[in-house]
Amino acid sequence: MSQVLDARAGKITPEMEKVAANEKVDVEFVRAGVAEGTIVIPRNTNRKVLKPCGIGRGLRIKVNALIGTSSDRDDRQMELRKIAAAEAAGCDSFMDLSTGGDIDEMRRLTLAHARVPVGSVPIYQAAIEAIEKRGSIVAMTPDDMFAAVEKQARDGIDFMAIHSALNFEILERLQASGRVTDIVSRGGAFLTGWMLHNQKENPLYEQFDRLLEILLKYDITLSLGDAIRPGSTADSLDGAQLQGMIVAGELVRRAREAGVQVMVEGPGHVPLNHVETTMKLQKSLCGGAPYFILGTLATDVAPGYDHITAAIGGALAGTVGADFICYVTPAEHLGLPTEQDVKEGVIAARIAAHAADLARGNRQAWERDLQMARARVALDVEKQISLAIDREKARSLLDGTGEDGVCAACGTNCAARVAARYFGIN
Repeated sequence: MSQVLDARAGKITPEMEKVAANEKVDVEFVRAGVAEGTIVIPRNTNRKVLKPCGIGRGLRIKVNALIGTSSDRDDRQMELRKIAAAEAAGCDSFMDLSTGGDIDEMRRLTLAHARVPVGSVPIYQAAIEAIEKRGSIVAMTPDDMFAAVEKQARDGIDFMAIHSALNFEILERLQASGRVTDIVSRGGAFLTGWMLHNQKENPLYEQFDRLLEILLKYDITLSLGDAIRPGSTADSLDGAQLQGMIVAGELVRRAREAGVQVMVEGPGHVPLNHVETTMKLQKSLCGGAPYFILGTLATDVAPGYDHITAAIGGALAGTVGADFICYVTPAEHLGLPTEQDVKEGVIAARIAAHAADLARGNRQAWERDLQMARARVALDVEKQISLAIDREKARSLLDGTGEDGVCAACGTNCAARVAARYFGIN
């Protein structure tokens, strides 16, 4: 049985109970959300997730971090340090995007060390192995693609980004659109090259039922990869992106019918005036499926600060519908992230998620802000640190505090201090 089939049968699973307890909501609310497909709980039957998370309607917005080796940097110990740094910073899940070195070993290390759900993009491994075994990505066979899915499923991957919502109709629209940045999705680029070279339909779309059988067997959550997400603000909401959403919506319905948990991936680079439209279109076309977004990046011109541009867009996206934010690090568009970049990416995404949770009326978020406000009025520095999203940084900045042990730049505490000193108000 899958989480979906259990939920539809009225059964409450241990994962649903843990999610309900973490979210401080009634477990029946979680069960009903899983049953109708507006909530997913990524968890492979072959793996015990120590900290499961629910993603979707009525729950806190979650944050995903990325790790993985590549041909440029195959340092598994560094990737394990990134896992530790991201978990310490409060991420809710990881994706192992390895494309170099021993991909199988890195995935198994990630699964062994991560306490949260772990995702992957199987087409990456299939493509790299096709180069090694057959000489090129375009020589990859459909069986190669599904073999990678099956292998990673057996290992225990909890959710998979699979670019099934890509077909020739979308590519024809893309070719006619005059895009500035064409295809920036790595998985989307691999499959597009394969399709155009072989003049064959995307096997992950054409044989979608075959894919669903594997995912259902291990109760893996399908994350419909956004193969044609906008890689620049100029390409936001073009015809190809909209066509991709329509196809994604059709596949969401098929996945739900098969009893497979499913969420949908999205942009990408989106100007702020497009964010609400993008979120509402996805929710409408995809039947309220959880929306997993990269960023969104609100501008193209801030290399080195894209964790900030993504947090700006992510906060608005979360406010109007996004449920799951994939972090962006300061190294985005420039190079491979370090452990510090990973931490900064997670913290920026968590700030965006929390701000959006406030706007959505999440009771836990509002209670946390209220406690922080009261701690500032009471000049309770330790309480403020305990409530901070980045406690380590908050603690380190105590070195710059004034004689009262309160940051001289903190408006709320300064106001309390001024009131006490000059007006006798405590």
